[in-house]
Amino acid sequence: MRSFAYWNPTKLYYGDDQVGQLAAESKKLGSRVLLVYGGGSIHRNGVYDAVMRELSAAGAEVVELSGVEPNPRVSTVRRGAELCREHRIDWVLAAGGGSVIDCAKAIAAAAKYDGDFWDVVTKKATATDALPLGTVLTLAATGSEMNANSVISNADTQEKHGWSSSLVYPRFSILAPSFTATAPLDQTVYGIVDMMSHVFEQYFHHDANAPVQDGFCESILRAVVQTAPKLAADLGNPEHRGTILYCGTVALNGLLSMGIRGDWANHDMEHAVSAVYDIPHGGGLAILFPHWMDMASRKHPEKFAQLGVNVFGVKGVGEGRTAEKVAEEAIAALRAFWTSLGAPARLSDYGIDGSQLERMAGMVTANGPRGHFVSLSREDVLAIYRSAL
Repeated sequence: MRSFAYWNPTKLYYGDDQVGQLAAESKKLGSRVLLVYGGGSIHRNGVYDAVMRELSAAGAEVVELSGVEPNPRVSTVRRGAELCREHRIDWVLAAGGGSVIDCAKAIAAAAKYDGDFWDVVTKKATATDALPLGTVLTLAATGSEMNANSVISNADTQEKHGWSSSLVYPRFSILAPSFTATAPLDQTVYGIVDMMSHVFEQYFHHDANAPVQDGFCESILRAVVQTAPKLAADLGNPEHRGTILYCGTVALNGLLSMGIRGDWANHDMEHAVSAVYDIPHGGGLAILFPHWMDMASRKHPEKFAQLGVNVFGVKGVGEGRTAEKVAEEAIAALRAFWTSLGAPARLSDYGIDGSQLERMAGMVTANGPRGHFVSLSREDVLAIYRSAL
């Protein structure tokens, strides 16, 4: 296990009875708030009304920015930052899923940045200040509600990059399971794939003496595997929503990565695909991850065998069963699980052909090989894309 330092300042409120904390938190942060949300579902499911009641009770003046894209764009970030400056906003509130929160993080930092914020996203510059941020989560998926990460796209250049800054940890996040109850099946499934992928990215590592970290990962994955089919069959079930909601947060709040170095190549590969084709992030991960596993398991079958035994109940090594065989069954079990939920399995499911594969592989490896569990060259990435067609 590596040496590490851990710090997470986000105050988490979990439960439907915690929505009332929004008014108290608002009073701490200031009277002028920018409310950031997506396509308008919060108007239909009652979240908007609940949020506005709390902000009104706090005496807040609310400026709204709606229409955040599923792959949030830097153009929206720029628009939000300008609203912050124009209205002298004190803090930013994201009401939505991970895309809305990612966009709100960028807005909070961009409002305090003099240049073009795309320079920060592409790591040509560094954010030095940010407005305070709070979140009200409406979709279990990214874990952005309790971390410092954000992913932003540029439609003009067809690029998509992750960036991170301790300045944009949410001051607080409210996780009310009922606020996620109306999320449709496809978005629910994409969120489930995303949170499982976050766990996988941290689970596949080479650091020794990390049984606690592996156990945390396997526990979250088992909870998702046991709960997801029941949730898919009963989307309004509050207990199932609550379990998945908590899994998504813990999957990427830093708990699983203490003392280990995860892989993260799959996210790089998916970001290139959704930058060019604007597909759902969870859908892209559902397609690519099993194909990466096929390649990675040929080099390191033992960890995949461990996954199969401890998460999917695959029979372990012994009596003629090699680690390679168990690993193969583990990957097949994951494929079957995601397919049973309705996740896509091929790039062609989104109408993607082979015309941009070389370009995307070049985007992924522009700064050299990707991945830490398995190092992927440009040719490796291209082979994974081709196998996923």
